[in-house]
Amino acid sequence: MLFFLDYGAGNVQSLANSLTKLGYSFEWIRSPEDFDKATSLIFPGVGSFHSAIAGLQAKGLYEPLRKYIASGRPYFGICIGMQVLFESSTESPTVKGLGVVPAQIDLFDNSDKTVPHMGWNSVELLDSADKSDEGVLESAHYYFVHSYRATYDPENNPEAAQWAHCVTQYGQEVFVASVRKGNVFGAQFHPEKSGEAGLNILKAWMSESEASRSSAPPTPRISRPPKPRDGLTKRIVACMDVRSNDQGDLVVTKGDQYDVREKSEGSAVRNLGKPVALAARYYMAGADELCLMNITSFRQSPLRDQPMLAVVEEAAKEVFVPLTIGGGIKGYY
Repeated sequence: MLFFLDYGAGNVQSLANSLTKLGYSFEWIRSPEDFDKATSLIFPGVGSFHSAIAGLQAKGLYEPLRKYIASGRPYFGICIGMQVLFESSTESPTVKGLGVVPAQIDLFDNSDKTVPHMGWNSVELLDSADKSDEGVLESAHYYFVHSYRATYDPENNPEAAQWAHCVTQYGQEVFVASVRKGNVFGAQFHPEKSGEAGLNILKAWMSESEASRSSAPPTPRISRPPKPRDGLTKRIVACMDVRSNDQGDLVVTKGDQYDVREKSEGSAVRNLGKPVALAARYYMAGADELCLMNITSFRQSPLRDQPMLAVVEEAAKEVFVPLTIGGGIKGYY
């Protein structure tokens, strides 16, 4: 049975929506005893190294997680779920990680680029002859958002390099984008926010037998010097203005110098469609990110933010790229 591990923060619902969309069922790790029931485990999330480890320890899940991984059962860590596999992080020098991967997580060099590394970037498989690539494609781009990374350094740390599955370049730094060895797979990027390419990774991992998920060989030590340019790509961001019409329904509209009403008789609010349906259409058309901008003030409404939150909740079930909400300011400063 597949279980999700939620340490108390992060985007666990985004991943849950992705697996549900793909037709898979799962349970949640709610106590240390649940690890005994799990035959596969996914640890998603965002947040700091310290908060992740502290959250696991506070819930009594740290040691059970270590024992689960040591048992050889399949583990898939996403973002912070991958980073906690390492021994430590300079983000929290006194905090010990799980120690599965013998290396340290460090901050990106910000002297020549913006940190965090945020956006869609390409990856490079280190062993292109290996067909067990977990659905990762070098022709695709994946969504990253992080300030700390594991440097890929096969010359100085060959043992850690055996864990590196694919790498990514940001500026002139080459870092580990995914790890894979034995029963462990981890991704620094967010497959649940990487569109169809990301969903394919989740589907590929879930489609493998549990025996296959537990027997990935080490990666050969391969030199990967920086290339002249990294693989960051431009993004297409679709922004939709959302407000209530005269009947109280939320619709996507467009203003003419802030005037969202038609010029015809009746002066109805210009209606371009329902927010969730349009968000799904933009996603299917290839938008890299969606923004729902709430231009209606609910300040005097007893419903407050509930209508817009309901829209976001439903849109998140259909959209598997970054989804941003704006507007709805509750007060003046």
